[in-house]
Amino acid sequence: MTATMNPQTYYTRHEIVMQPDGRRVVIKLFVPGEDDQTVQNRASRLIERILQLDEAETSRLLDDVLTRFAGRHHDLLATFQHHYELVQHRVPPEIELSPTARTLIGAYFSHEFSVEAAALCNPSMVGHPDQEGLEPGEFRVAISLRQIGEGHISSIGFCSAVLGPGDRIRLEDRSGPLMVGQRVGAMHYRFQLSAALIDDGIDNEASAYVLATLPERYTDEEFEDVIGHMPAELLQRPTTQETLDNIRHIVAEDYAVSFPCATPLHQRVLWPATPAESNGMEDARFVQTLDPDGREAYQATYTAYDGRRISGRVIFTRDLRHFDVSRLHGPAARNKGLALFPRYVGGRKLALCRSDGETLGLSVRDDQHRWQPAVPLLVPHRGWDLVQVGNCGSPLETEQGWLVLTHGVGPMRRYAIGAMLLDLENPERVIADLPEGLLDPDEIEREGYVPNVVYSCGGLIHDDRLWLPYGASDVRVGFASVGVNELLSRMVPTGY
Repeated sequence: MTATMNPQTYYTRHEIVMQPDGRRVVIKLFVPGEDDQTVQNRASRLIERILQLDEAETSRLLDDVLTRFAGRHHDLLATFQHHYELVQHRVPPEIELSPTARTLIGAYFSHEFSVEAAALCNPSMVGHPDQEGLEPGEFRVAISLRQIGEGHISSIGFCSAVLGPGDRIRLEDRSGPLMVGQRVGAMHYRFQLSAALIDDGIDNEASAYVLATLPERYTDEEFEDVIGHMPAELLQRPTTQETLDNIRHIVAEDYAVSFPCATPLHQRVLWPATPAESNGMEDARFVQTLDPDGREAYQATYTAYDGRRISGRVIFTRDLRHFDVSRLHGPAARNKGLALFPRYVGGRKLALCRSDGETLGLSVRDDQHRWQPAVPLLVPHRGWDLVQVGNCGSPLETEQGWLVLTHGVGPMRRYAIGAMLLDLENPERVIADLPEGLLDPDEIEREGYVPNVVYSCGGLIHDDRLWLPYGASDVRVGFASVGVNELLSRMVPTGY
């Protein structure tokens, strides 16, 4: 893939561009008139009309649906059967339906959703778990994508690319049917429940009993067993039932999804699974992490949005196939843009954040797994970032320090990407900054769904080169790269 370098710049803007693809669809439950007060009547009337079809017409209609849609989805028949099970309570109990009729009812209660019909943006990049089949000097990366469809609903998608040798980059195939992760039994952590109770200000005898009785890790079934054995004396207290309802809500916000091994990464979709994220999973910042015991994993923070409120979430996965999702806790997790450091620093779990909405700061996770108020690192102070500053993904470790990609917002809400350098052992100390910025929207990139924006959720360093995927005006994804030493040499020392 060819690339171009602007004579006024020192980075490479690669010609490869990812555009939204309306053919990338998932299949979702459809209930006619679900926004109307007559939803029950419409669903029942539809089923009544389907039941009036004879078996020959039922078979013909189902065959037609399968001919039109089977190649666009994984296991379409199983999906139709599942959707039938969600509405089968509307079928009169005395009626015995054939498998064909049940499947056709499921088809009528299904629809396609184009996950990136509106926009494709805000990528992050990590090393791919599969490095097979590459030539010398090549490195495969996994790229997360914010994909936005009808109703501005965001989900998380993936693709892969190969970097190198040198400044080469090529995207790998991302065709084929998509699959939404299957909800599976989650393993919950008691410390996460404890942190949530602190955030929500819940502290009474019922909540204390639940925390004291639960094991350190527990399943949904074990949780319900503890709730079911609540002492009668506590059940009689006037606040207990409300407390238990709140605890159930907290526990239900943490979940797990999984994909079959045979489903390629680029066909996997993380779709909103709880009420807190019903209107979107926004701006996932993936990073490869290293625990103190030497175990590697992938983690990602993202913003859950329910149409009115935002809240922080974290994804944990070792293989990008099974994903555990849980809520972030603490003062620094109450705004957008928390980005994890790839490893512990001095025994501390650290993250970049923008908890006040306009300042880039550094937060520490305490012993209760709550992200504490941030230490300011960078405040708006230049013409191109006077509105707000923040991160563009997790810090990248270099011999000279932690390289942090930043973003700044200036006049006309114009976003640009900058960079700064933090001390390796004491990241509270800013060593240097890139005063003029690194990347801003060109004349093509400035046009789009949200004009005048370039924004990234994370790059990586490969072969002494910084690779930066970025969203351009929330409508396409571009790629830039620059030599790390060249970038660092343009930074100036700062006294922040």
